[in-house]
Amino acid sequence: PERFKVKAADGVTDLYGVMWKPFDFDSTKCYPIISSVYPGPFYEYVPTQFSLMHEENTQLAQLGFIVIAVGHRGGTPMRGKFYHTYSHGKLRDYPLADDKYAIEQLVDRYSFIDGTKVGIYGHSGGGFMSTAALCTYPDFYSAAVSSAGNHDNNIYNQWWGETHHGVKEVKKTIKDSVQGDRVESTFKFSVPTNMELAEKYKGGLLIVHGLMDNNVHPAHTLRMVNALIKAGKNFDMVILPDENHGYGGEAEEFYLHKMWFHFAKHLLRDNSADFFTGLEQYKDRNFQN
Repeated sequence: PERFKVKAADGVTDLYGVMWKPFDFDSTKCYPIISSVYPGPFYEYVPTQFSLMHEENTQLAQLGFIVIAVGHRGGTPMRGKFYHTYSHGKLRDYPLADDKYAIEQLVDRYSFIDGTKVGIYGHSGGGFMSTAALCTYPDFYSAAVSSAGNHDNNIYNQWWGETHHGVKEVKKTIKDSVQGDRVESTFKFSVPTNMELAEKYKGGLLIVHGLMDNNVHPAHTLRMVNALIKAGKNFDMVILPDENHGYGGEAEEFYLHKMWFHFAKHLLRDNSADFFTGLEQYKDRNFQN
C-alpha cells in the first residue's frame, strides 16, 4: 500500500488516502480505479497501520485494478470539529464530492489510472455511500457493489441519525387567553434517502444484504430495490440467507467472488464469470469462454 494526499472538493482541506496496486503493476499500462469507501461520520476507512486488515483491497487489486481508500470531510472526529461536523445536516451527500474529486486528482497525477472506468464499493455505511455515489454521479462511476447499506436512515437507529445529522426544532405559539400565550416545540427528523435518487441511476449496481441483519435491517436494501424496480432500472441483487451484518464462511467467500466478477464485467469488460458453474473456475487455466 502507498500513501497519498489530495485536496477535498473545497480545494483547501487536505485529505489522506492509501493506494493498492496489482502485484504485476506496469506503469505503462492504464488500470481502472475502485474506491473502497466508508462515510463515517465517526470513523474513516483508511488504514493507519501496516497490517492485512484491508485484505479485500489487496485481493481486489490483483485482478487488475488500482484500489484506493481516502478520507473526506465529515469523517473522523480526530481531525477536529470543523472536519467532523461537515456531515451534520447532510448525512447522505457529504462524502460524495470529496471522493469524486480525489479520484479526479489521482487521474490527473498518474497516467496509469483510467478515469473513464471508475468503481466504488463498501459495506454498511459504505453500501449506503456507494449506492448514493452511483446515483448522484452516474456518468462518473461505472459500477458499484453496495453491501448491507443503510439506504434509509429514517428507519435506522434514531440516536445515531440524531447525533450525526441533527433534528429540527419547530416552535409554535399557542394562544391562551386564560393562562397566557405559550410556545411549544416539536422536533422533526428527516434524512434524504437513496430511494429518492433511483431515477438518476444508469446502471452498474450489485446490491447485497444479509437476511438476518440485526444492525441494518434488510428493509433498507428492499426499499432501494423497490425504488429501482419502479423506476424501470436494471441491477443485480444478492441476498445471503443466514448472514448477519457481518458475513462469514462460505457466504463471505461468495460475496467477495461476486464482487470480483462484477467489477471485472463492468470495468474490465470480462464477463466470463457469467458462465462459471463454480466460484473457483476462474483459476482453471484450461477454461474456455
